[in-house]
Amino acid sequence: MIEELEVIDPQERFLELFKTEKYRQRISQLAVSGKSSLIVEFEDILTFDHKLADQLLEKPEEYLKHADNAAQNQLAIEAPEYAEKQKVTVRIVRLLEPTPLRKLGAAHIGKLVMIEGIVVRSTPVRPMVLRAAFKCRGCGNITYVDQTGPFLKAPFACADPSCRRKGPFDFVQEESNFIDSQDLRIQERPEDLPPGQLPRTLHVKLVGSEIVDVARPGDHVSIVGIVRAAAPTMPRVGKLRTFVLHLDTNSIEVLGKEPEAALPSPEEEKTILELAKDPWIHRKIINSIAPSIYGYEHVKEAIMYLLFGGVPKTLPDISIRGELNILLVGDPGTAKSQLLQYVARVAPRGLYTSGRGTTAAGLTAAVIRERGGGMSLEAGALVLADKGIACIDEIDKMRPEDRVAIHEAMEQHTVSVAKGGIVATLNARTAILAAANPALGRYESRRTLADNISLPVTILSRFDLIFVLRDVPNKEIDGKMSEHILEIHRKGLSPVEPPIPLELLRKYISYAKAIKPVLTSEAMQRLKDFYLAMRSASESEGSPIAITARQLESLIRLAEARARAALRTEVLAEDAEAAINIMKRSLEEVGIDLSSYKFDIDLIMTGKPKSLRDKLQVLLSALTEMEKEIGMVDKAALINRLEAEYKIRRIEAERLINQLLREGTIYEPREGYLKKT
Repeated sequence: MIEELEVIDPQERFLELFKTEKYRQRISQLAVSGKSSLIVEFEDILTFDHKLADQLLEKPEEYLKHADNAAQNQLAIEAPEYAEKQKVTVRIVRLLEPTPLRKLGAAHIGKLVMIEGIVVRSTPVRPMVLRAAFKCRGCGNITYVDQTGPFLKAPFACADPSCRRKGPFDFVQEESNFIDSQDLRIQERPEDLPPGQLPRTLHVKLVGSEIVDVARPGDHVSIVGIVRAAAPTMPRVGKLRTFVLHLDTNSIEVLGKEPEAALPSPEEEKTILELAKDPWIHRKIINSIAPSIYGYEHVKEAIMYLLFGGVPKTLPDISIRGELNILLVGDPGTAKSQLLQYVARVAPRGLYTSGRGTTAAGLTAAVIRERGGGMSLEAGALVLADKGIACIDEIDKMRPEDRVAIHEAMEQHTVSVAKGGIVATLNARTAILAAANPALGRYESRRTLADNISLPVTILSRFDLIFVLRDVPNKEIDGKMSEHILEIHRKGLSPVEPPIPLELLRKYISYAKAIKPVLTSEAMQRLKDFYLAMRSASESEGSPIAITARQLESLIRLAEARARAALRTEVLAEDAEAAINIMKRSLEEVGIDLSSYKFDIDLIMTGKPKSLRDKLQVLLSALTEMEKEIGMVDKAALINRLEAEYKIRRIEAERLINQLLREGTIYEPREGYLKKT
């Protein structure tokens, strides 16, 4: 009895709240904008009347009806004409705290809760009938039935007193009322997951034209709604005793693509701006990246650029990506995976996946057949990491057909799907940090990069920077490194204190992402000079090409990222210099033609250095000539000719012939004889 006395007349109390200046404005605004949803902050109800707020959480169904009626009454005062043709729905947003998905249980049934998570699947918007009209076949009279539950209910008997037939009835679509509805699947956010647990999902039902189609797969959302339980039906048995929870949505808010899109507090902003004034800010950031991993200054510098990223440009005809892609190739035990795990943790939106258990659908998007027979899209890792960083470990262990899926995401930053009648292009503006092991276990410095890793050239050429982490014995470095590792194990914490703590670094990165630095003329000149100098080295006939336009774009991105790391709006000459240095370092490690010791970008672009391509060309032309003379070419005669005329050593000629046989350019019709395919 006492509970009933707590709130005298809820509808009157709500009406008093809606008579305050803030809500009167909002209600009169509804008539102007033609909307029907009145957004009410939960805090306002709490400060106005805390008993009312408690009852709203306890008995949401009853109290939301009171709120709707009160809002309707107020609208009738503010805009009478609009009130007659439009029903108002009150939508409560921002409860005091979200209920974790895993804690949702029997105690919450029928209560109002707020859930936060990622949308992983959404169905198309479908109309749902609210009030159905049925026509009696006997007398033609129309009976109206208000619909609830998943199935369409026909009237029990005809409403006409003179008829009272039990049927049959025809559904009349024109006389019925419909409303838009949509179903979503919400999954726990990766950061809320307890270790070793599978993420939980929850089914969410949206009803109402203003809340459907608000969120798409990959969005972080906050949903306020009433927890419901429904018993699944088994055919021929009836309903089960265990129920399934779902959420009837009252309001939905998209929390932005990045979870850290929330602005830093004024104190944090002050700290961030203070940090940026430091002339050694880049050093500080580099030293704060994975401080427990010893060495690798240049790799950490590259990771800093990756975290901040360049500025994407969207032109009317093309769009140019701003995110960087970096590949680390290295011997086992060079802390590649640790670096990747760290980056996934510090990036505002980071995901870590390993190559072996990753499929194309898991990376990009899966098309899933629903129970109803329709198809729906489920977002994969690259789509979920949109505007963040995807760390892919052991990229060389992925199946080739799955690896192809990354191509488009790396260059165009979209994921296109055409399967099962769904044709869609999703955004995947993701920076990719990948790690690969050398094919033979250790990196062979005498072989080219393309020979060292079993990755196709098409992927190599899409990485802005490639670094080789070599494990070379060196007394001095090994001594320092062993001390570092032993110290970690002795103390159980990092021997070096990072200058910027992890949380602050993450906020700093989010803050910096809003800055769009522009190239100054000095920086442009530096980049142009470097590019032209590298190109001119390739002008003389027969020398390899050292750099292509792809690398020039990479340089611009690197320079922009460095300016952004210092929160500068202009890219200075020093940023251009730093970008050039790191690019040179990357080219030195991977882009050197080992026979001529010149830079050769074709190593990354085509997989074969120029010197090798020239020799293959010579071999093929000699083969074609001899073929014209004698038909089938004797292998020994060909090798003799190559040695005599073109000074290609016997061993090398054998190797080249074997390579062409492997590639299928030539074949052996008979043992010891060759022919061009």
